[in-house]
Amino acid sequence: MKQMPVLEENTSRPVYVQLSDHIKREIMRGELAENTKLPSIRKLAEMLGISSTPVEWAYQQLIAEGYVYSQPRRGFRVRTLMDGYGAIQLPMDNKLHHGIMPDQRQYPDLDQAAIRPVKNMEYDFHMSRNDFSLFPYAKWQQYTNRIWREEADELLFYGDPQGEWGLRCEIATYLGQFRGVRCSPEQVVVGAEQHLLMTLLVQTLLKLGGVHSIGVERPGYRLLPGTFRHYGYQVVPIALDDEGLDITALERAEVKLVGVSPSHQFPMGMTMPIARRLALLDWAEREQAYIIEDDYDGEFRYHGRPIPSMQGLREDSRVIYMGGFSQVLAPTLCVHYMVLPMELMHGFREMYRDVLFEQSASRFIQRTLEVFMREGELGKHIRKMRNLYKRKHDLLVHSIRRHFGEHAEISGQNAGFHLVLRITSSQTATALVRAAAEKGVQVSSTAYLWGDADSPKDGKKEFIIGFAGIEAAHIDYGIEALAEAWSCSPSS
Repeated sequence: MKQMPVLEENTSRPVYVQLSDHIKREIMRGELAENTKLPSIRKLAEMLGISSTPVEWAYQQLIAEGYVYSQPRRGFRVRTLMDGYGAIQLPMDNKLHHGIMPDQRQYPDLDQAAIRPVKNMEYDFHMSRNDFSLFPYAKWQQYTNRIWREEADELLFYGDPQGEWGLRCEIATYLGQFRGVRCSPEQVVVGAEQHLLMTLLVQTLLKLGGVHSIGVERPGYRLLPGTFRHYGYQVVPIALDDEGLDITALERAEVKLVGVSPSHQFPMGMTMPIARRLALLDWAEREQAYIIEDDYDGEFRYHGRPIPSMQGLREDSRVIYMGGFSQVLAPTLCVHYMVLPMELMHGFREMYRDVLFEQSASRFIQRTLEVFMREGELGKHIRKMRNLYKRKHDLLVHSIRRHFGEHAEISGQNAGFHLVLRITSSQTATALVRAAAEKGVQVSSTAYLWGDADSPKDGKKEFIIGFAGIEAAHIDYGIEALAEAWSCSPSS
């Protein structure tokens, strides 16, 4: 060896790891040429003043990784590596000690930063945050303990890739009672999150062929167009009017697939009336097209009865229904579902046989949720949360009218977790969000949801104001601070 290693004693890294890393670095730098003979185990141990065991382990590790080979009576020698191996970077000792990988020196902005940084704001009007003050912790723990005690061995193994049968039965029953969806458990597909389910849907449609473009709401939820675009689909934005997706614009688009959120359009919040829903169903039948109905918060309507799903308006409709438990219970459960038309189930199963994917949502959580639903606890919880969110919704609407007066318009109220606040301002949406943050208020602009198009033609700025996760006592103070940040109080 060109340079003897310096072995550190006060470190969690074993001696044999320090030694093998040192030899690897010398090989990669070319300081130990190919076929160079290394000292024998006994000799190197004497040179370093250590026992022979860590030296033997270091050499065995180098052999396993392909840096060194051993032959009888020839000892340990450096292997011949491919050209250009010197460009490969090995971790530096001081970097390993601090748990920092080399690429972080090249990309400092990727160090410990989260993809979605947590923002701690005094008044957090997050668009989809839940209120967990009424979460049924005791009941959930009771069912968790029961399931784990009775079924632990079985639940540790793979489950049905389509989702646990018992949960799919409960979801089918629940959707029929709460959302007017017509389906059987065979049509329900359970997944850990929406993107995964959309990916399975894309692959199913590609398996059937003939569908290569999709119409999407503008503005709208970015996950849908983003997922389909990455699979080669042409994404065609479709304009909205006061009743939701514009059917005339849809017909001009000449697509065979469209995504809509009719119960509470995201982000604008309008509810699609029955006549428009029926017209959309007629379009799907006439064009032999499919509709993706995103019913992300359809359970929560605060004035009047919840609006039934579009999927259930006609038997055997050409609607792919998507929902989940993130907003009715908690996002951390990671349980979402889609309901496929029966005619797509054959394609779905064929796609499964090609891919052989596994169940993504935890079997343990699925079984616990199944019992929770079967015992009637989910229905009770939804009724409690609907009353709580209604109170917060009404407080928010009242506060906006009080502190903004005629300086603001409200749209999308009476349902869901958010509403849209529209104001006229010469400042950019980004500047207004920043001004709000300086006052301790978290809001989001709708601008990023318009895609390549300019946000509202009338020049107004639109902001998503969530009310579910913020404490009721903070709503009025938060809206007052927001009006001050934007100089929009009635006296301004």
